[in-house]
Amino acid sequence: MIKKTAMITVCGRPNVGKSTLINQLVGEKIAIVSNKPQTTRNRITAVVNRGETQFVMMDTPGFHKARNRLGDYMVNIVRESISGVDAAVLMVEPIASVGAQEKALIERLRETRVPAILVINKIDTVEKPELLSVIATYSAEFDFEAILPISAQERDGLDELLNLLEQYAQEGPQLFPDDMICDQPEKQICAEILREKLLLCLEREVPHGTAVEVTRFTERESEIIDLEATIFCEKASHKGIIIGKQGAMLKKIGELARHDIEAFMGTKVYLQTWVKVKENWRDSQAQLRNFGFTD
Repeated sequence: MIKKTAMITVCGRPNVGKSTLINQLVGEKIAIVSNKPQTTRNRITAVVNRGETQFVMMDTPGFHKARNRLGDYMVNIVRESISGVDAAVLMVEPIASVGAQEKALIERLRETRVPAILVINKIDTVEKPELLSVIATYSAEFDFEAILPISAQERDGLDELLNLLEQYAQEGPQLFPDDMICDQPEKQICAEILREKLLLCLEREVPHGTAVEVTRFTERESEIIDLEATIFCEKASHKGIIIGKQGAMLKKIGELARHDIEAFMGTKVYLQTWVKVKENWRDSQAQLRNFGFTD
């Protein structure tokens, strides 16, 4: 029975492994991952129940220098998420220097006075003695409540992290039902899985200028889900790249997405995709609202 809750924000620069951590803690793929920056665009709330404690974990976009209105929105989401929570996790890579993004996030932690734990991820990529200089560098920069080396990918240190976070839990009612793992509707997670495959298959600036909208999400009596999605891009030339020669690229993206969506939904999925051009949508306030990026 849940008796305590802990509201936790996970923040850091792009590609440090925030979404991988959230997925591992939940035990389901609810946040998309890729090796490209700015993969996560919105705040995703995940729910992890452990013993008498319900952890409400907020996965935030990677903190970066904004270059358009979408970037401004993402940065604001991060800043707003580091307030009014029980604790924050600043996730960094095992590098013995504090970058501009980390300095800005640490300054935000100072402003809000939220208890902060430093999590050094990807420790499986370095020798253990190297971690000592990383710990020393960050310890000199800010007075963290604790510093914990982990490997989210290998699930190394995740129990220790939850043990640390449990001390910030507050007594109170259960906020989310037992069977709820995420605040995102299934339709939105399916759209994000499709966008993940765009990030995986496409190069350069093309995937960052894409957005996905699910226009149909219905279930037949035979338990097959009919899913129709439109991929929006910013240039006609990008549309050609996404579709590929004789539709080969779009077919590949669709097949990869369908495989993961079926695994997530636990049933067969019939997926249809279209590609449309919306020029400069990342700098259009109206288009950002249409795609759900609203403050």
